[in-house]
Amino acid sequence: MKIVEASGLGLRTRRGWAYRDVDLTAGAGELHAVTGPPGSGRTSLLLALAGSFPHTEGELRRRGPAALGQVAGVHEPDPTLTVAEHIQERLLLLGPVPRRRRQLVPVAAVRARRAYRRDAFAAAIAGAGFTDTPLEPDVYGRDLTPVQRQVLGLVLASLSGPNLIVADDVDAGSDAPERAWIWAALSRLADQGYAVVASARAVETGSTAITHRVGDPTLPVRTELTPAALVAPRAATQHETPEVTA
Repeated sequence: MKIVEASGLGLRTRRGWAYRDVDLTAGAGELHAVTGPPGSGRTSLLLALAGSFPHTEGELRRRGPAALGQVAGVHEPDPTLTVAEHIQERLLLLGPVPRRRRQLVPVAAVRARRAYRRDAFAAAIAGAGFTDTPLEPDVYGRDLTPVQRQVLGLVLASLSGPNLIVADDVDAGSDAPERAWIWAALSRLADQGYAVVASARAVETGSTAITHRVGDPTLPVRTELTPAALVAPRAATQHETPEVTA
């Protein structure tokens, strides 16, 4: 089943194209990787796929809800909460899965949300399939390593039982063994039926991820050369189009 379909997707800002001409279709149970150098628009593209950021060109269709994993500057751990407290807080906010949605939410997510009063940490970790996780329940958000921040983001994302999970810069600040672990963990998450899209500078050797390469953003067209360039992008609002640095 197709979860997200992007066709000719692009985002143009006052500085030029953040990304453009992106075609990406991710189905349930698939792991996709968006690769490219810093400044190539990876973060903006992931947020757009999840419905958390606008795009100005192309078409985007998504089936069901999406959840964000770790996205620096957008969706990060609270430095004053422990890992266990993050999980407990998320479960309390989500509440029990409504009966009418139980057939649509992965069984592991339903079990984790039922167990928040007993051992939320163990239930959430097991539900995400991360029983070998390098994560401890009593570590504060401010003390997490880059790979631990990624793991916590993925665990929290899985609790809502979304169709799509996205995570940004999954290889940032990690060494070779950690990168191998995180790509294997992403594959296990996809094996549970989620569509998973992660961004990275490169995909670790041996990963089963379907790779999509995005390039550096282009410079804006000189507006005085063509009157058409003065026309605002299709999806722009009355406010200024946001500047994008990711």
